[in-house]
Amino acid sequence: MKTLVVSDIHANFEALRRLPEDVDEVFCLGDVVDYGPDPRPCIDWLKERRAVIVRGNHDNAVATGAWCGCADLFREASAATREQMWTVLEQSDLDYLDSFPFEEEVSRDGVKFFLVHATPSHPLHPYVRPEETRRWEDEVARVDADVLLVGHTHLPMILRFGRKLVVNPGSVGQPRDGDPRASFAIIEDGEPRVERVSYDIEATVRGLERAELPERVVRQLSRVLRTGGGA
Repeated sequence: MKTLVVSDIHANFEALRRLPEDVDEVFCLGDVVDYGPDPRPCIDWLKERRAVIVRGNHDNAVATGAWCGCADLFREASAATREQMWTVLEQSDLDYLDSFPFEEEVSRDGVKFFLVHATPSHPLHPYVRPEETRRWEDEVARVDADVLLVGHTHLPMILRFGRKLVVNPGSVGQPRDGDPRASFAIIEDGEPRVERVSYDIEATVRGLERAELPERVVRQLSRVLRTGGGA
């Protein structure tokens, strides 16, 4: 079985639509919305593929109006684009976002997967970077699964702790590891790998420019898209 694992799409449909189609299933680790110009096509893409999805902090904020808990550097951009989300999304879209569970457990081909946006101990908010291996070792010990799938940091990683794996596919729509290409993971026969694909970044930038956002927000988000993280 071949599974596509995506996270942190952030309403960037130009990136999302470049991902491979020759897969059996899609797992999404949250943050479908905010920061980008095209939330509805991203939602439709996930619905069409009947993706297994967990809730991200930005999904939760758009659906419920709660604080998103994002980093201070991105707080203005998050708030501004969230207002834009509410102008283009219908109530059915908000209900869809609000239907996402905080965590999900699935088994495929004898492999147990635990899906969560941030960490098993705190599903929505803490940022745990790839180099914080002691913290990841503690987190993976909390779950009865072979593979812990997480997102949130926008930093791809594959860590092994004994017979368990922690996999972050990175961000489809807003990479922050210095590589602006869309990042995702493929799991095939139980083995994960992180892959990248180029997309039309300037088309996403033009979408931001059309969205009637503050100019400084457009500049910041455009820099992040073009550089893979430089805010």
